[in-house]
Amino acid sequence: MNIKEILYPYNPWWEDLGSAFARLPDFRRPVFDRIYRDIKLIPQIISITGPRRVGKSTIIKQVVKELIGEGVPAGDIFYYSMDDPALLRRGIDRDKFFDTLMSDARKQAVGQDGKAGDKLIYIFLDEIHKFENWELFLKKFYDIGYPVRFIVSGSASSPIFKKSRESLMGRIKDYHMLPFSFREFVMFNNRDDGEFIEVVQRIHNFGKGFLGKLTEHHKYIEKKLEVISQIPTGFKNRLTANLEKYMLDGGFPEVWTLPDAESKQAYLFDNQIQKVITEDLVLAVELRKPEALKKFFISLLENPGREINFSTLSRDLEIPRQSIEKYFPLLEMTDLVRSVEKFSKSPVKLRRGNIKCYLVDLALRNAVLRLREDILKDDTVMGMYAENLVFNAISSIEGLLAVNYYREKDNEVDFILHLGAAHYVPIEVKYRNVISSGDLQVFERVNERYKFGGGLLVTKKWDEPWDEPDEPVWLGQIGNLYTIALPYFLILFE
Repeated sequence: MNIKEILYPYNPWWEDLGSAFARLPDFRRPVFDRIYRDIKLIPQIISITGPRRVGKSTIIKQVVKELIGEGVPAGDIFYYSMDDPALLRRGIDRDKFFDTLMSDARKQAVGQDGKAGDKLIYIFLDEIHKFENWELFLKKFYDIGYPVRFIVSGSASSPIFKKSRESLMGRIKDYHMLPFSFREFVMFNNRDDGEFIEVVQRIHNFGKGFLGKLTEHHKYIEKKLEVISQIPTGFKNRLTANLEKYMLDGGFPEVWTLPDAESKQAYLFDNQIQKVITEDLVLAVELRKPEALKKFFISLLENPGREINFSTLSRDLEIPRQSIEKYFPLLEMTDLVRSVEKFSKSPVKLRRGNIKCYLVDLALRNAVLRLREDILKDDTVMGMYAENLVFNAISSIEGLLAVNYYREKDNEVDFILHLGAAHYVPIEVKYRNVISSGDLQVFERVNERYKFGGGLLVTKKWDEPWDEPDEPVWLGQIGNLYTIALPYFLILFE
């Protein structure tokens, strides 16, 4: 078997380095630096996972380009997509393919003198979940110490892939990529305006450690505010326009280049709903009734952030509860939805009761329900979208132990963040221009009951959202409660 012949079309840098990366985007997502650092420093297999079309293949090729730029010989980098139809040709032994690939890599590493040195061969295997028993092959060659660094990628929409990764525990480090965050959306779409990006970066840098310091807020915040006290004229309106576009188009980058809303929604529905539910899940778990799963998913799309009970939902949808309990973890596994459980300080975990659900990307809701620009004028929808975006942002916090919601009778706080030890931060989302004292009463009672010591109110209003505001600020304060406009809050996070 001539491995180089099979790999050749996928490795243009072997022949012409000048044109190999001509179509590769220059923009790098923040996770690139962490992935590249670990590829260079740690011996583990690096895994890059995530939903379809979030840029996994792009980031792999950016890593290849960077390695070559830092002096790794182009011939020492092998890239291959495991969904290549060449592997289905008659006469191709798939098991022998992997063994031959590793034999060629070892010969490349050892060199003509036959002596092993410090040389590494980098092997990038895209769509690895398409190769049956891939984890067994990687485990074998990892354990016997082949001079190879494996970097693999796979779709999160494959539950089988998740189980395969678990069998490599201790040998693999996973980076899970989701659709572009709002900050990434802003950085990408304004990348040619250095002044605008510099302000975004200043606010983002302020966010590092911000939530963790809320209970010590006074001196910390006063000192930090000096760094970003001057916001340029027009920045607010431009950031708001970016947020509205993000609420419509979402974080899948290929969508942004499509010409109109209809084609964008058709693309998302086909790639992120139809293919995930009717192809990936049906094949992976032998799902017999994909239409029932789709009906359940659409019910979650309709009201993101609402509290749901599986028994009630079962009656409303006329789907057996046991089916819903099976469907929900499948949807979570594919990154279509994520859940939040009710807050409790008790270390005892009870059987899962009511939960709240959020969408990994709001454009999926727009695509399925065929929603257009009119939603931007609907206060109810915008309130749901704001809460969903806040959840997606805080979910990216490094070291976050848990996110819960608080609800007792009619008293509710949207999120309680557990940041370690006894450190909790409550966050309430009130996406409207007028905030009354009554809106804060529940928040204050919960804060006092649990002695949280500080909290955050995410609002729509850019000025201080209470009576007789002072000059416009980007971060306000009511006692030990800070207020911040949603666009500012979202760019605090990755």
